[in-house]
Amino acid sequence: MNIGDRVRMLRAKEQGVVSRFLPGNIVEIEIEDGFRIPVMRSELVVVSPLEAERLLKTDAYAPQKTTTPGNTTTGASTPGQILANQGIYLGFVSVNDREYSLHVVNNTDWEFPYTIGEESAAPTGGVQFRGLHSGVLKAKSQQKLNDHYTHATFENWPTFVVQGLWFRPGKSNLRPPFVKRFRARAASFFKEKVTVPILNQPGFLTQLDADNVEGNVQPVPTSNRAAQTRPQPIRPDELKAEMLKPKSDVSPISVERPSSVVDLHIEALLPGDLRQRTPADLLKVQLDTFEKALENAIASGMSDITFIHGVGSGALRQELHKRLGQHPNVRFFEDAQKQKFGYGATKVTIK
Repeated sequence: MNIGDRVRMLRAKEQGVVSRFLPGNIVEIEIEDGFRIPVMRSELVVVSPLEAERLLKTDAYAPQKTTTPGNTTTGASTPGQILANQGIYLGFVSVNDREYSLHVVNNTDWEFPYTIGEESAAPTGGVQFRGLHSGVLKAKSQQKLNDHYTHATFENWPTFVVQGLWFRPGKSNLRPPFVKRFRARAASFFKEKVTVPILNQPGFLTQLDADNVEGNVQPVPTSNRAAQTRPQPIRPDELKAEMLKPKSDVSPISVERPSSVVDLHIEALLPGDLRQRTPADLLKVQLDTFEKALENAIASGMSDITFIHGVGSGALRQELHKRLGQHPNVRFFEDAQKQKFGYGATKVTIK
């Protein structure tokens, strides 16, 4: 199992893409709603290319058909589609007991126009560069280079330089150019052999984009940016009055500590006749209660809180998970005790 692989859960319906490996044999996967959840590695199975192809025919949110080097068709993104955004590797596969072949592997769902070369010490001093290969790696494909690298000369291996761009037809987020240097270190490089993605052969592997995670940064509107950078005039009278204000004038902020288990069933929140309420109104009441309880739990220092949302159509659960996945103070969330709540509750662990 590698970053960029498509996986599905053994005991649930969710499918996703491996985005990160966490301590404790936990794997973080990105699911169709666009947020990431932690799952025990033993609860996941890698989706084979054949299975992914079959799922495409029945599931609008299924991962794309695996692209082989000979297949040059890459589909545009569709709403809700799970994309593997990470998974650029250099793989070294044994040719014999002395030599390794070098492979550039693209285990993402993006086309990857790239160049790869070597940096080494120049005879006259400084650094010299030698281009090795350039081309376009289709999604889920790899390219074998002609050069071989021997075990005996490992200490003299060059620094590999990979430069690339990201491309998908149609509408997609603009991603910055990719530049990464890699110098093999014996202590970590030969630690253990793994299965090289796409090739499915044993080899030594390094992921080039492991720390190249894009942040969710929103640009500041021009008008707001100007307001933030414009110096504010100092008013001495107001400053003096603020400094001399008695502390008793400041009302302490009290936060109501919520229950460790919050029932979001609408019957518990709005007892009585609900026939005059629209489904949208009822959902808003449930979400407002959820938001208030979560923020109060964070402010009051609680370590976790459980929300009972029931099963129903799944709309409330889906919206809760979407908001939890985007909340900066949520460490992770998971199904609560199934023997107590079934599949109708979510436990939230707070940072």
